[in-house]
Amino acid sequence: MTRNGKIALGCGGAGCLGLIVVAIAGCLFYFYAYRQSRRTYDDAYNSNRTTNLNRNANDTADEYVRGRIREIVEDPEVADRLMPATVIGCKRLCLDTGYFETFNRPNVRLVDVSEHPIERLTSRGLVTSGREYELDVIVFATGFDAMTGSLTRIDIRGRRGVRLRDEWSGGPRTYLGLGVVGFPNLFTITGPGSPSVLANMIVAIEQHVDWITDCLVYLRRGGYASIEATVEAQDAWVEHVNAIADTTLYPTCNSWYLGANVPGKPRVFMPLIGFPPYVEKCNEVAAKGYEGFALARG
Repeated sequence: MTRNGKIALGCGGAGCLGLIVVAIAGCLFYFYAYRQSRRTYDDAYNSNRTTNLNRNANDTADEYVRGRIREIVEDPEVADRLMPATVIGCKRLCLDTGYFETFNRPNVRLVDVSEHPIERLTSRGLVTSGREYELDVIVFATGFDAMTGSLTRIDIRGRRGVRLRDEWSGGPRTYLGLGVVGFPNLFTITGPGSPSVLANMIVAIEQHVDWITDCLVYLRRGGYASIEATVEAQDAWVEHVNAIADTTLYPTCNSWYLGANVPGKPRVFMPLIGFPPYVEKCNEVAAKGYEGFALARG
């Protein structure tokens, strides 16, 4: 059987039928084994003991993913380097279309920069561990300051001129990922403390924009000039976000979910896990006259 699932046989005479039967039986066994491993993976992923909550379930998913990479990538050493070194899901998964197959091409070479750091750029390419690689194009994928960087790069100032970047110097603190104590009338769309990157981003953004729009309408109709998260609500929300994260495997590896890719950034798990319960909470807050926020008339 070839890698693309086709049967290739060369035979003649009466023995050919027997070979075909054996080949078909082998294909069926292979297909059954694959379906069984996939079913085990799906069961582990979809059960109440999800891969991000239970280490045994995660190990099941991990072995399935590793097995699939071994099947696709022909060089065992390259396959090993491409396999996840952390629990499945605590870093963004590689959802690919032909990604792993790319490493079977003769003109592709995998260099692990964690073992062979980039030393310098040259007029022809770059150098790692004393070896120069000639390249036509270099795509820099060096990470990003997720969830907070887009806000702290702006000189946002709240009460008494406090900068948001200083307020968050020990890690971001918000209420619902929408409001920050000391910064009235500031709404942080898909900010830290909301599901954000752990939800479908378009849906998460839309939910926040709708909530903020309804909030502004409520404030205008009520004659309010400002809205600001209370200290008590923010403290309770930060504790809630951390408590949920601590029940999962997410904080067990260094990822940009924790800001680990930015030198000097506090290690705090920033997104909230669980979009549907979050939406229910936001709706409840709004239904109670924006509970947890201090509203003031001008």
